[in-house]
Amino acid sequence: MRSLLVVLIVVLAGCAGKEPEVRTVRVEVPVLVPCKTNEVAVPPWAATGLRKSDPLEVKVRALLAERRQRIGYERQLVAAMSACRS
Repeated sequence: MRSLLVVLIVVLAGCAGKEPEVRTVRVEVPVLVPCKTNEVAVPPWAATGLRKSDPLEVKVRALLAERRQRIGYERQLVAAMSACRS
């Protein structure tokens, strides 16, 4: 038992006398980079100026035009987002 204790003390004393090794390690880490794209301007929506007194035909045409505007606007937003990903 004593010999085991002596061996343990000798091993621990050997580790205490050694200087720690200092080394530089390069680590590759992804870093977020802000996306620089042109801001997509919100178009003036066609149905903004509608009134309750406007005829149904005018309202439907304005809403259909606004739908096309929104589809185009969404495509511009998707294009801007995909430009940031690549």
